[in-house]
Amino acid sequence: MKVDETDAPEAGTGREEVAATTAPAEVAATTNPEATADPTAATPAPATPMPTTGRQHPLRIVLAKLGLDGHDRGIKVVARMLRDAGFEVIYLGLRQTTESVLAAAEQEDADAIGLSIHNGGHMTLAPRMVNAVRGAGMDVPVIVGGIVPAVDVPLLLDAGVAAVLGPRASANEVSDTIRSAAARPTAATPAKTSDTTNTN
Repeated sequence: MKVDETDAPEAGTGREEVAATTAPAEVAATTNPEATADPTAATPAPATPMPTTGRQHPLRIVLAKLGLDGHDRGIKVVARMLRDAGFEVIYLGLRQTTESVLAAAEQEDADAIGLSIHNGGHMTLAPRMVNAVRGAGMDVPVIVGGIVPAVDVPLLLDAGVAAVLGPRASANEVSDTIRSAAARPTAATPAKTSDTTNTN
């Protein structure tokens, strides 16, 4: 999921969990109840609630780059965007496999999987990831971001990808798309995998 920003988190190796820092709206205030209220004081704005799917934790997403795609700046920017929006982000890094992403999603009880693809392998890698998730009996949406030709977007959606985000997607669009995808069930029919796209 590439976003045109240059302020990206520092590169890391392996698996990095970016903890959400936004406090839930329901956290009790720590104001002393015996203190006298100042009627002239400004009322603070209510805290923005973390995105959830009805569970007790914020939305949790696994982000990864599959195969030999080495373009990771965009996905790191997306990781920061989602963290700032209240998500729990598990960033697996470069050169992941379908199996490693699936294992992380199962272990972390993820609400969504985000794949950033810039090497032209979206028509093979994305449906393969969808099939792996469905084969494991998981109801977890797969969201694709990066360089995807417009003609391929409906094909990916037909193959079971929950959403496709382009490189100019805003922070709000990215977070809203993931919330929407995580809130609806995924289909159970295995997706068709195209063998015509070079994944290197």
